[in-house]
Amino acid sequence: MHMSEVKIAAELRTEFGKGAARRDRRANLVPVVLYGHGTDPVHLTLPAHELLLALRTPNVLLSLDIEGRNELAIPKAVQRDALKGFLVHVDLLLVKRGEKVTVEVPVQTEGELAPGGNLAEHVLVALPVEAEATHIPQALTVSVAGLTAGDAIHAKDITLPKGVELAVDADAVVIQVLAAQAEEPAAEGDASAEG
Repeated sequence: MHMSEVKIAAELRTEFGKGAARRDRRANLVPVVLYGHGTDPVHLTLPAHELLLALRTPNVLLSLDIEGRNELAIPKAVQRDALKGFLVHVDLLLVKRGEKVTVEVPVQTEGELAPGGNLAEHVLVALPVEAEATHIPQALTVSVAGLTAGDAIHAKDITLPKGVELAVDADAVVIQVLAAQAEEPAAEGDASAEG
């Protein structure tokens, strides 16, 4: 499955500092810095709502219209307000079509473990891979069907789409199956606090 390309109009940012950041936020704009290719970082503002929607897709490819100039970028670091969740600042990495980039792709599991109440634990929630900037997979799906306690899935066991290579040790454990722990009633109450 290929990633979607999201077109967003960006404006060059000329004012800096707290006051400017507050004004941007009132106007529903997010300060963004675009890095890459040995160029000077470019300071932009992007519409908050569109950017928030785009960022729901991991490693989304953003097609930025910067006052008439078109650039492709992928999110590198996203800073959100801890309480309200709005975007405070986003770092974007400038990419070119056909160029290889190293990103982390979320790992999803499918299938049923062998009976016995075992637990599949994600050691790596996302797998570091190298892929073409315009063909970053949105997720990697791993079958855990029939696995029992003590089994593990290593990076090399995961089928990668064509053109995608591991950027992590092939023997790195991605998912391990743990035996059910009967004597931990406390875990149930904690689960809600995490969410």
